[in-house]
Amino acid sequence: MNTFYLPQLLYSDGTFISNRGLLVDESGKVIKLAANPDSPLDKVIELPGKALMPGFVNTHSHSFQRLIRGKSESRIVSGKDFWSWRGTMYYAAAQLNPQEIYDVARMAFLEMVLAGTTTVGEFHYLHTSADGRPYEDPNLLSKQVIAAAQSVGVRIVLLRTAYLRSGYELPRDPGQTRFLESTRDFLLNMDALVEGFPANSAEVRFGVAPHSIRAVPLPDLEEIVAWTRARTLPLHMHVAEQIAENTACVREYGYTPVELLSRNRVLGPDFTAVHSIHISSSEIEMLSQAEATICSCPTTERNLGDGVIAADLVMRAGIRVALGSDSQAQIDPLEDARELDYHLRLRDQERAILDQIKGETLASHLFRCATVNGARALSVPTGEFSPGSFADCFTVDLDDLSIAGHSADDLLPLTVFSLNRSAVRDVIVNGKFIVCNERHPLQNEIVARYKEIHGKVWQNNAVESAHR
Repeated sequence: MNTFYLPQLLYSDGTFISNRGLLVDESGKVIKLAANPDSPLDKVIELPGKALMPGFVNTHSHSFQRLIRGKSESRIVSGKDFWSWRGTMYYAAAQLNPQEIYDVARMAFLEMVLAGTTTVGEFHYLHTSADGRPYEDPNLLSKQVIAAAQSVGVRIVLLRTAYLRSGYELPRDPGQTRFLESTRDFLLNMDALVEGFPANSAEVRFGVAPHSIRAVPLPDLEEIVAWTRARTLPLHMHVAEQIAENTACVREYGYTPVELLSRNRVLGPDFTAVHSIHISSSEIEMLSQAEATICSCPTTERNLGDGVIAADLVMRAGIRVALGSDSQAQIDPLEDARELDYHLRLRDQERAILDQIKGETLASHLFRCATVNGARALSVPTGEFSPGSFADCFTVDLDDLSIAGHSADDLLPLTVFSLNRSAVRDVIVNGKFIVCNERHPLQNEIVARYKEIHGKVWQNNAVESAHR
């Protein structure tokens, strides 16, 4: 039996239309937009007073970092920059057992779905016990994060992360103990993980994430890239987030990260460069020629003081920009979307910098970043209502105060620039409701368990004392 979702307004190609619904097959895939069901036997779900929109794609997430929200907002505790901030993150990472990693991930994923996110790319680099010993199943923590996503109902692309060293000519950092594996072990563990799940699952998929050029030397990177491309999996990597990262790469190889990746054919349509803040015009051209994607994480990037991506230059070069919540300082895909333009407004003291690039409106650009571009980066057929794509969507209360006074013509810019998360009413993943009227069925349990773990990890402000 097919299902026909009939909202008051339906998103379609950058605008909203009435008297149309979304027809979904039994497997949870979109058949078409239509005025009526195909058959009297089709199940009709009416959504009066609501708009139906494609679900957001969170392309870059570290779910365990939800635990440090608000804990690093002091120079006394976490220092003044990205490099010292890592101490707070390392502290939290070392405290969690496998069950707690599952519960913290559920909290992060719950917050994502309540904001309309239906697919998450989890850049996962907690692999071992706190003392560095592998678990009996070396993929235990990967499977805990996958199980957390399945519990919440969000689709996950597990981007298992290779982390081989602390950096060029740097001693091993004890805070990174849980991250580290050899290249051989990483590939063996990836093989076992991928083989343990059905190929092209609607719920769980995989990608490979060499952490960064500072964490993965070039010869190992080339081996990992070859393994990845032999299996046609997406390839993600932190690139040019910090100036110091670029400087170290030049010292080691004589090239910046983008130059090095380009010269060694790592860039490609399957490659997503996370952050890419400190890149030159020639490096933008390299990424464009390779048809790579950039994943920007504006909330995290401003929280950490990383810098501002030149989204105008990047988009004019034809590079797709996706979005991620990264450190979970805030989980709000529309906030990340609007910040792409807002940060440029502060830089240039002008407005609507990204409007009309390639002839597309600003709101359409930003909504595409939060949906279709992320889906492409994760190699998942979602982010739009096209035949054969996963039926992933959320509803918006058309009477919500944040968008009151809308019309079908201006609802998209109102949504992108003004929508409160409280306006998200229902969330559907693969044709199934996982949130109804702002409530997830496991919400109370997930929050209660998270609060217990939060209290244990931060009891007596232990990390603050340790840093003083």
